[in-house]
Amino acid sequence: MAVQQAAGPDPYFPAHGDSRYRVHRYELVLDYRPGPNRLSGTARINAIAGPAPLAEFQLNLAEFRVGRVKVDGRAAHYTHRGGRLRVRPAKALRAGAAFTVEVHWSGNPRPVSSPWGGLGWEELADGALVASQPVGAPSWYPCNDRPADKASYQISVTTPSAYAVVAGGRLLTRTTKASTTTWVYEQSAPTSSYLVGLAIGKYQTVLLGDPGPGGVPQHGHIPARLLPEFSRDFARQPAMMELFQELFGPYPFDGYAVVVTEEELDVPVEAQGLSLFGSNHVDGARGWERLVAHELAHQWFGNSVSIADWRHIWLNEGFAKYAEWLWSERSGGRTAQQQAAAAHRVLAGLPQDLRLADPGRKLMFDDRVYQRGGLAVHAVRCALGDEAFFRMLRGWAGLHRGGAVSTAAFTAHAARYAAEPLDGLFDAWLYGTALPPLPEQQTRIPAQPAHPPTNAGSA
Repeated sequence: MAVQQAAGPDPYFPAHGDSRYRVHRYELVLDYRPGPNRLSGTARINAIAGPAPLAEFQLNLAEFRVGRVKVDGRAAHYTHRGGRLRVRPAKALRAGAAFTVEVHWSGNPRPVSSPWGGLGWEELADGALVASQPVGAPSWYPCNDRPADKASYQISVTTPSAYAVVAGGRLLTRTTKASTTTWVYEQSAPTSSYLVGLAIGKYQTVLLGDPGPGGVPQHGHIPARLLPEFSRDFARQPAMMELFQELFGPYPFDGYAVVVTEEELDVPVEAQGLSLFGSNHVDGARGWERLVAHELAHQWFGNSVSIADWRHIWLNEGFAKYAEWLWSERSGGRTAQQQAAAAHRVLAGLPQDLRLADPGRKLMFDDRVYQRGGLAVHAVRCALGDEAFFRMLRGWAGLHRGGAVSTAAFTAHAARYAAEPLDGLFDAWLYGTALPPLPEQQTRIPAQPAHPPTNAGSA
């Protein structure tokens, strides 16, 4: 696994994250009351100082009341303003030292404001959900909020027993006492702060297909009234899982859960081992099946293989978009070439001012990042040919499993599988703004799984 930590602040969100240390593990103990929307919590954060002594450091946390902060069991001085919790240990931490931070907080969680609306904790009519991309995680817990700082998580949530709690990871225990139930989840795989998902609501749980020996457990958590529609709309998700494991490599987590809320969402949201859909994405006619494929593909591209900073968001969205096209091709719909041609026609009529490898904060969620990203992946496929392309994809997902990567890492990786240099292709698709011509080579998904070359090194 190759992990490429960003050296300094994220250029798009310089107030989020602290590159002077990295977190190894979060242990969150939460108590949530849906009626008054009241959250209280304790976080135990195990971290490691960077190459320089650490006299103070920063966590991101929204405007809660902070009860106390300790570092290595000793009270620490702290200030909490503007979503930043600045902590000064009683004694400076030596370079490379392991340390533990304990934070107690409480209040009424609400989304943090952003150019894209509220992010993070969302109070629903009857429950709550978390959708944090890109910087909403501090809306509900203290964290080093940068995508490259990946850690394991244990999350304990106590809430009234009428509600189910769903989080990414493996359910360890569910304990009922009097009128409350405590749910404890473990996510052992390295996880970015924005990818810690949580849903609290009145859900019915169903198994999606039979995983069989060594298979991937897949569960749906949905309002009972939507079960008939859900059963049709998500019926082919197990087939998607099989296809993506064939093309991308083994599924990177313990299981996969889908939550459908009672309320409408603008778009589905991926989290680690978990995706959140709105009731509007369930119509009983598979009208949103491409998004089912998109969110599942993010488990490989974006979640397991994460980005070093937000400039590289096309590596998340371009690959998930291309997975939509691969599913369409394999399931009897339009081929990836036909999908690419349609996307190219749309992009040709839009402004040519987007630089895919660094779109800027304002345009990072522009639909052109998704469509042009998918086209860039298709261009690589056409240049490499199918056999080398799918070996390259499996190698990329395998070599960087659990890590964080950059655009430069991807271009160097892909070049190893090419018979001729790809510099011109990458200059045009990733670093230029004008839309390159549509790649014309007709392609087909290989019938058998492809395997990475034995001499493939890490980027």
